[in-house]
Amino acid sequence: MRRVLTILATVVSITIAAAQAPPNFAGKWTLVPDPNGQPGMGGLGSEATITQDASTLTITRTNQMGTFTSNYKLDGSESKNVLNFQGNSVDQLSTAKWDAAKLLVNTKMDFGGNLVEIKMVMALDPASGNLLVETTRPDFQGGGAPITTKMAYKKN
Repeated sequence: MRRVLTILATVVSITIAAAQAPPNFAGKWTLVPDPNGQPGMGGLGSEATITQDASTLTITRTNQMGTFTSNYKLDGSESKNVLNFQGNSVDQLSTAKWDAAKLLVNTKMDFGGNLVEIKMVMALDPASGNLLVETTRPDFQGGGAPITTKMAYKKN
């Protein structure tokens, strides 16, 4: 009887640990076009390749400005990435932390004295397996309320 209880306790512990493990976003992802969606910036661009281990997430993404790679520490500590485009270099300071099955990435940058903050939430859709990316950024053109975009990516 004691042996059965020990085995049962082990199985329950493993099941709970697996249920609490963060999702793995690793793979090559392609944007799923949304015919009703608003065009614009946000998400991971048209395609992205993600590598992930227990401590780091690396995203290589392609958008209108080119291909960029960002590395994020998954323990909530600050990560520094440099965004190079059109001959300019901008330091990006990001924190990434897990909130259950969602990864929250908060990035701050300074564009010539103008501080910009971009928030990104990444999660896997359990029904489709798609990577869902919600991005909130300032309204760069109109100066209004922040703009939130929601994009889905299919794994290749």
